[in-house]
Amino acid sequence: MSEKLPANALIVESALRERGAGGEIVVLPEKAPTAATAAAQLGCEVGAIANSLIFDADGAPLLVLTSGAHRVDVELIARTAGVERVRRATPEFVRQATGQPIGGVAPVGHPAPVRTLVDTWLSKHEVVWAAGGHPHTVFPTTFDELVRITGGTPVDVE
Repeated sequence: MSEKLPANALIVESALRERGAGGEIVVLPEKAPTAATAAAQLGCEVGAIANSLIFDADGAPLLVLTSGAHRVDVELIARTAGVERVRRATPEFVRQATGQPIGGVAPVGHPAPVRTLVDTWLSKHEVVWAAGGHPHTVFPTTFDELVRITGGTPVDVE
């Protein structure tokens, strides 16, 4: 399937293999820029979608992998991350930090490591779906695998 994947998804696929992740990237028929659109295409609960949200945390990228059922409390995340201010990043900031477009940001496959927080709520789902580096791609994983492959810290996000 790799030869049919978009370039960014190939990078993510390689990063997944390097980290020993088990899921294969799936190409969706339509873009999945939101948890709701991804869940509808996959036939799963919106809470099983791991939204990849990049924030500007005092000028450094911070990736929050949150359940699609949650909204991130940026004040809580700032306290958790030990920073003064957390705000939603611009599309340019996201692309620079991850090499990937908004709506397709994967938990891995970035040009450099990005500090990552993983919503503990995702542990309630046997299978979690994360973006694959492109708005049309996702891959199945688990909460424990997400924490392991990202080096992330489990946290409450709301």
